[in-house]
Amino acid sequence: MENNKVLAKVGGREITQADVNFFMQSLNPQTSAQFQSEAGQKQLLDELINQELFYLDALDNNMDKDENYLKEVERVKSTLLKQFAISKVLNNLKVSDEEVESFFNENSAQFVNPKSIQASHILVEKEEEAENIIKEINDGLSFDDAAKKYSTCPSKEKGGDLGSFSRGQMVPEFEEVAFNMEHNTLSQPVKTQFGYHIIKVTGETEEKSMTLEEVKPQIEKQLLGQKQQKVYLDNVARIKENHKVETL
Repeated sequence: MENNKVLAKVGGREITQADVNFFMQSLNPQTSAQFQSEAGQKQLLDELINQELFYLDALDNNMDKDENYLKEVERVKSTLLKQFAISKVLNNLKVSDEEVESFFNENSAQFVNPKSIQASHILVEKEEEAENIIKEINDGLSFDDAAKKYSTCPSKEKGGDLGSFSRGQMVPEFEEVAFNMEHNTLSQPVKTQFGYHIIKVTGETEEKSMTLEEVKPQIEKQLLGQKQQKVYLDNVARIKENHKVETL
């Protein structure tokens, strides 16, 4: 096996490809990406060799018998045992297809994509400015060009395009007009806390119920979390019966 390939020996101790892989996995993704190359792998191996040298030096100087080291070992062992005990209780929990389907059927109202619209806007400070821009557009200036020329919103770089959104994502005054206007027409200036908007709705997607297959992973995750929480707390209650707990 490639993982078992011995890459170096330090005082009789072997460093394998698996050791290098494990070391790389312990790094955060951004850092580990720097060591994917052959040169990067060599750097990791060199570092593991250095650490092995420190390990052997520590043994030569009886650091493994140092009181502070032994306390740290016990602390780490305690932490690992806690994690192991919790994972042993939780890791075998499963959510069945029947449970997922039952939850989906009982909570179907949760799994609906609300109606959304796609709209663009031009934002200016004064109502008079907005009215003059509307006149320019009606006289032949394209909405995109007007947005790039006059709008104070960052969306001006995309011709005022705000993308798609459903109710609750924009300020109420804006939504009230946008969700009730004809497509590809211009609104009158709409005042909000940000200024005056000229709105143009370019499309919409009707409300749509999601299928079981679409939301299955989401439901599984939710139900598994609920199961794990219940089993965790049930075990805490069971263990408390045998061990006194005092909060000081």
